[in-house]
Amino acid sequence: MKPNVIKDKSFDFAVDIVDLYKELANNRKEFVMSRQLLKSGTSIGANVREAEFAQSKPDFTNKMSISLKEANETDYWLDLLYATDFINKEEFEKFKPKSQEMLRLLVSIVKTSKV
Repeated sequence: MKPNVIKDKSFDFAVDIVDLYKELANNRKEFVMSRQLLKSGTSIGANVREAEFAQSKPDFTNKMSISLKEANETDYWLDLLYATDFINKEEFEKFKPKSQEMLRLLVSIVKTSKV
């Protein structure tokens, strides 16, 4: 079976997001932004999985578009957590490239699926 890059990367990203959430909630006592990050960061992969069994091409495009929106929201929460000193530079530099990669992949998939 052919590897599904976005499926694998979005799952790995979700695992990393869950780990960051646990760190923020348990050790840094940040609950609001970290919860938003958790929801949007794990939703990316969930919508990618839904798109796997889309009922039609428009349904596939819609699910991937939702994933793209969630990836963009996740990128926002990472920026905000960094700007407000809830995550340090090292953590930000670990997550930001992964977040940007999700966005690039999803933009490409959505554009291609609309053709």
